[in-house]
Amino acid sequence: MSNTKRMILTALFVALGVVLPMAFHSIPNAGSVFLPMHIPVFLCGLICGWAYGLGCGVLAPLLSSLMTGMPPAAILPGMLCELAVYGLVSGLLLKVIHTKRTIVDLYLALIGAMIAGRLVSGALNALIFRAGSYSLAAWTAASFVTALPGIAIQLVLIPILVTALQRAGLVER
Repeated sequence: MSNTKRMILTALFVALGVVLPMAFHSIPNAGSVFLPMHIPVFLCGLICGWAYGLGCGVLAPLLSSLMTGMPPAAILPGMLCELAVYGLVSGLLLKVIHTKRTIVDLYLALIGAMIAGRLVSGALNALIFRAGSYSLAAWTAASFVTALPGIAIQLVLIPILVTALQRAGLVER
């Protein structure tokens, strides 16, 4: 895939990262439950590669916060770091994992990135962004319990979308 195509797709994913959450924020707490901004970032990392995924993970929450006020400024730094890790790690893992089964590669990269992003977010919130007021229980509740519907959506939707785009010849592995 050419760099131009990767940049255009990344811009599309950043735009989706701003627009998609707007549809969910009309429902109270839907952003933290359904995680709509995560989907375009994961897609960008898996389709365009780690560098573009990293860029998308930084730009989507930053632009969304500036344009819509979501995520709020207090949450933005932690979320920005978390999404940057998602884009970076999903792209890196997909580049190095080769099981000869595309769907397995996608799931390993996606789950690995999900875990890495949540670990980084938890560590940064505990040590820097919310030091003293962030606990293991708060991290577990926010990252796994509340987000369970969003995690399920990601595990179902993202591999299907990436595989469909690959089969249609719109993106390459």
